[in-house]
Amino acid sequence: MILEACCKINIGLDVLRRRPDGYHDLETIMVPVRGLYDIVEVERNDNDTAHFTGKGIVIDCADEDNICLKAYRLMRERFGIRGANITLDKRVPFGAGLGGGSSDGTAVIMALNEIFSLNLSEQQLIDLAAELGSDTPFFVRCSPQLCEGRGEIMRPIDIDLEGLWIAIVKPDVSISTREAYAGIRPEIPSTPLSQRVTAPRRHWQECIKNDFEKSIFAAHPDLATIKESLIAAGAVYAAMSGSGSAIFGLFESEASAEAMRSITPYIFKL
Repeated sequence: MILEACCKINIGLDVLRRRPDGYHDLETIMVPVRGLYDIVEVERNDNDTAHFTGKGIVIDCADEDNICLKAYRLMRERFGIRGANITLDKRVPFGAGLGGGSSDGTAVIMALNEIFSLNLSEQQLIDLAAELGSDTPFFVRCSPQLCEGRGEIMRPIDIDLEGLWIAIVKPDVSISTREAYAGIRPEIPSTPLSQRVTAPRRHWQECIKNDFEKSIFAAHPDLATIKESLIAAGAVYAAMSGSGSAIFGLFESEASAEAMRSITPYIFKL
């Protein structure tokens, strides 16, 4: 079975409070970018174990940290599935805040559900994906969602993305989750993101923010420069995705987005 594991962007990201368990409560809108995806292929084998093959962007991590293998082990533990061959053609940059790894892990769960005829419900798939990470459940639905809690509490949201193009710039620097949260100062905004996003999108730049930008841009000023260049090129909205380091711009015409082709290959219609 072959799946396209697309990436996501965050339109707005408010860090509301630190929780007793050490995590933070967030409010963010996640939107899939279907033009940029990894290819995940999963098939049964007779070896009663998992075999992983990586292609494309090199994934330099131990097997115990490989999210595709984590997904397999989770499904084997819960449902006693047999062996599987997993091939990942990695195209989504990592360390970018685009959720590529989370999407890959969710794709493996969904593929295993199909090829082993487990007949799991959407909610069961969401609950399983949530055990792999905070933004992983989003990729079960893979449609615009207002995400709360650690990102695992979702509800569909109607957001005006009609006719928009996106340019995603991934600089050489990568931002770790530890670095991103080290500089954060939680704050509950006076108006929830779910209300602010109902404003005409020409006003999003004024009222929708990513709380991680302040400290990360201070430490990595080149990221702020990229955001400014997207706005100068005509982006109706530009921001860092997640905890970075990818910066995206939303454009109302293909020509405006294509003007960024000199600095990024990642230009798609939403």
